[in-house]
Amino acid sequence: MLRLSGAAPSPAAGLALFGMAVVAASFVLAWAAETAQVDISGGLAIAILAVIAVLPEYAVDLYFAYTAGSNPEYVAYAAANMTGSNRLLLGLGWSAVVLLGLAIARKRTGKAVRELILDSPYRVELGFLAIASVVAFIVPATGQISLILGFALLGFFVFYLWKVSRAETGEPHLVGPAAAIGALPTRRRRILVVALFVFAAVVILFCAEPFADNLIAAGTQLGIDRFLLVQWLAPLASEAPEFIVAILFAVRGKADDAIGTLISSKVNQWTLLVGSLPVAYLIGGGGTALRLDGRQIEEFLLTAVQTLLGVAALLALRFPRWAAWTLLGLFAAQFALPGQAARYVLCGVYAALALAALIRNRRHVLPTLAAPFRPLPTSDARPGNASPPTRPHIGRT
Repeated sequence: MLRLSGAAPSPAAGLALFGMAVVAASFVLAWAAETAQVDISGGLAIAILAVIAVLPEYAVDLYFAYTAGSNPEYVAYAAANMTGSNRLLLGLGWSAVVLLGLAIARKRTGKAVRELILDSPYRVELGFLAIASVVAFIVPATGQISLILGFALLGFFVFYLWKVSRAETGEPHLVGPAAAIGALPTRRRRILVVALFVFAAVVILFCAEPFADNLIAAGTQLGIDRFLLVQWLAPLASEAPEFIVAILFAVRGKADDAIGTLISSKVNQWTLLVGSLPVAYLIGGGGTALRLDGRQIEEFLLTAVQTLLGVAALLALRFPRWAAWTLLGLFAAQFALPGQAARYVLCGVYAALALAALIRNRRHVLPTLAAPFRPLPTSDARPGNASPPTRPHIGRT
């Protein structure tokens, strides 16, 4: 209502009001995604949730890329926003969700828990992310995001959605509003779930721009550098729905769904988002390639090696506590090491740790890379009676 009225509140008031709308929409998304698993595969429900949750990020970043077609200054903003959001998602999001999930598991069991164990179907999503992560190194190697690469990444994302949609549906454990929606008759339930997805998407799209604008305006009033605002504070605002949904899952004891949501978000950011940037740039009047300068190449390389470490650490479908703390510590270190030389040193640290993790989990490398192209396992259950999925949320004590 505030957006449609054309009102212009102060930056602080706008930040609070539009922020509350984003938080509320995130709750609606979580309910819809949980209930949708009654009718569609859990992987597809999580993928749809992830796409909608990152709509604010897409809205902001594609706006920068489109504007860069006529104003080259915005190329830096598009690259900064994209790399900032990616590193924020993995360095802060993955780590925080895992540590929260382990803490809740410890509270419920009364025992110290050392690692989070993911269900085996998540190897498919991890395989897609692994392939996209390797392909991402083409960008810093060539210094550009070409239109050909963009179309290839978009096609890979479509293949990802098709693949996860082929998984069997199960019987999710629903609680609260999701349980009430899931108990509705089939037709009413499906209509309501679709309506909730659409409503949440509309709210997020309507609130994304003013939320980011008010955040930047409030930061500017405090004297914060504009590039820093675009790279970190704006992504923090646009990533809020993803973080909130993931935290909701973790608090409910569904830590594997929480990290699964963030993995899916990372897949569509490395495919759909990166692939869309050169398309938006071309539509905005630019050429067939979004060319990056030295600073942007450095940022993209740092993002790529960070992702490689995240994938390597998860190859065994186990997320140990030490890996979460390592990712969080390295993410924090980049703020203390702002110089170019220091950034390349940080890239080397990420690469060395990723190599060590790859060697340690070497027997899982080929199965993970092949997972997106292998037929999904079929259930032995009778038709119409899908076996409920197992959800081992905690690991060794």
